Amino acid sequence: MHPKAQALHPRKEKVYVKVSSDTDQTGYMQPTAITWTDGRIYRIEDVKDFRPSNTVGTDLPGDCYTVVIKGQLKHLFFEQIDRRFNGRYGRWFVEV
Repeated sequence: MHPKAQALHPRKEKVYVKVSSDTDQTGYMQPTAITWTDGRIYRIEDVKDFRPSNTVGTDLPGDCYTVVIKGQLKHLFFEQIDRRFNGRYGRWFVEV
């Protein structure tokens, strides 16, 4: 990649986080808080969007939640790591 392109589009790193969530009677997961790697907890004020999203750089299926934390839009990803469990087994990450 050209150096100027790298500066404009820095590579993002996955940071796996603990997520608290509620699940309704239909099975929809609603994330409610993120616990960062150092133990800080960030309350999710709202979920603005949800859509299927493959994990970047892999063929793993997953979901992307657009959430509001401290008044700012952020993307929270659920990465399915075992297809045998039909989306019920995976881990959460954010890109930094």
